[in-house]
Amino acid sequence: MQDGVHDVHPSPAVTSRPTLTGTFGMTASTHWLATASAQAVLERGGNAFDAAVAGAFVLHVVEPHLNGPGGDLVALFATAEDPTPVVLAGQGPAPAGATREHYLAEGLELVPGAGALAAAVPGAVDAWLLLLKDHGTWELADVLAFAIGYAEDGHPVLERVCTTIRTVSGLFTEHWPSSAELWMPGGRVPEAGELIRNPAYARVLRGLIAAGDVAPTREERVEAARTEWATGLVAREASAFARIPHRHSPGTDHAGVIAEADFAAFRAGYEPATTLEFRGHTIAKTGAWGQGPALLETLAILDGFEDDRLDPSTELGAHTILEAQKLAYADRDAYFGDARVPVAELLAPDYIAERRALIGDRASAEFRPGRVEGAEPFLPPLRTAYEPPLAEAIAGVGEPTVARDGTTRGDTCHLDVVDRWGNIVSATPSGGWLQSSPTIPALGFCLGTRLQMTWLEEGSASTLQPGKRPRTTLTPTLVLRDGVPVTALGSPGGDQQDQWQLLYLLRTLVGGYTPQQAIDAPALHTTSLAESFWPRTWVPAGAVVESRLGEEVIAGLEARGHVVTRAGAWTLGRLSSVGQDPETGVLSAAANPRGMQGYAAGR
Repeated sequence: MQDGVHDVHPSPAVTSRPTLTGTFGMTASTHWLATASAQAVLERGGNAFDAAVAGAFVLHVVEPHLNGPGGDLVALFATAEDPTPVVLAGQGPAPAGATREHYLAEGLELVPGAGALAAAVPGAVDAWLLLLKDHGTWELADVLAFAIGYAEDGHPVLERVCTTIRTVSGLFTEHWPSSAELWMPGGRVPEAGELIRNPAYARVLRGLIAAGDVAPTREERVEAARTEWATGLVAREASAFARIPHRHSPGTDHAGVIAEADFAAFRAGYEPATTLEFRGHTIAKTGAWGQGPALLETLAILDGFEDDRLDPSTELGAHTILEAQKLAYADRDAYFGDARVPVAELLAPDYIAERRALIGDRASAEFRPGRVEGAEPFLPPLRTAYEPPLAEAIAGVGEPTVARDGTTRGDTCHLDVVDRWGNIVSATPSGGWLQSSPTIPALGFCLGTRLQMTWLEEGSASTLQPGKRPRTTLTPTLVLRDGVPVTALGSPGGDQQDQWQLLYLLRTLVGGYTPQQAIDAPALHTTSLAESFWPRTWVPAGAVVESRLGEEVIAGLEARGHVVTRAGAWTLGRLSSVGQDPETGVLSAAANPRGMQGYAAGR
């Protein structure tokens, strides 16, 4: 093991675009309209929190297949006054009626991947409003003006949105007519670039603004909007509509259980970050109700190897990384959840050394969680295939991957902002995809499906239980040096989010890559884990790689026993990042070129 930065594998001389640098402010996200909106807020004097909230509500409108108001949010941030990383927890819990017994009585073995039974209490909107109230400076009406404009006046729809609608068009027309009415006007799928509108959601946003009209202060006006969201139109309409039986992903019809009281009982909040020291930097993640500590465990395992084993571009490095991830994710699946999780024990040096010693020259095809004192590991059902009799086959490859029945694997957005004062935020909103469950006509959006990440088996920290948060895959990152945040980072991708972020961290902190070089470089990940999304299968020794990794490296991985899937040249990873150098004051930003959708902006 060595400290510092070492160019173990030459970083690419040419990238798809430059790493942006400047001193005023930087934004990066998964859609250029969100990036531009957030940057516009910075240009007009707003801070990073004003900008992030403005960009986030735009994402609801322009990436409805990747996130929505009925979904969830996890963010990490630090303020100019206090560099301590803080988690913004916008993951809602299971409703009071979401009991194991009810779902089993409905004839279900798994929580569905689509339909209102999979809905946790929506958390994204309340979390964004909380962040704006406590750390922003702008009025809510000004922040929401961008999203309202795109919803009322229209925006050019993405090809990926059209593809998603096309995939589930049969479900919409046969079973979810309210979704067909919104997303297939006139009975047809919109064409890429066509202006589409969502006036119902614009009315919801205007209602939030109106709720605070008589409040005397900015903070009270935002708080009034939070109360309106939790107790007003949204709660009434969503709970009433969810009670109407409708098609779920197993191919059967069910009524949802979410109620007005569930909305009223939830408020987003703040939590301390979980951190790990790695190569002179502090990596900050969520607690184990998210999957973030699995990235920390992976880094801890890898930190005991020499630099040549940390290079994802080589056979030895890729093999070592994949094997370390399998061990960390086995612990995720065995221990993580909204409960007392032995995170300190899972990151303890002696335990990490035991885990590291399990990495051999061959790919493991076993599920190998470790054992810590006082905690019994949960062994999830490990299915290599699962197909309920009435469900349709998964359609599509990569991201987004959406089944004809509405089931979605790993679709998410990401947004990073840093301002000239030193405020910085990394946010991963997700859920409430247009294909999650039927559109609620009065609201222009649907409920999310995060409960599919809970188990109906007993004994897991992630077993479905009313009032408990599902273990989310949403996992943004802050990186600090000498106690000061220097990078905000994240990616869509479900179980792959932290796996792709790991590659970025290794390439920048160990390999000397620039942010854009690290984002552009060939990506890979393991599928040898209990997938978080319905139907929750796994691929023993499975690895997915971009073909740009090279035939020699790929052949070497196969020779070691990895079951390799070649995913194409530019198909994996949706990373974006912003950064600041405390010594020089220079800010930076980089974004993913894959899919020609994510962009960074700044000056």
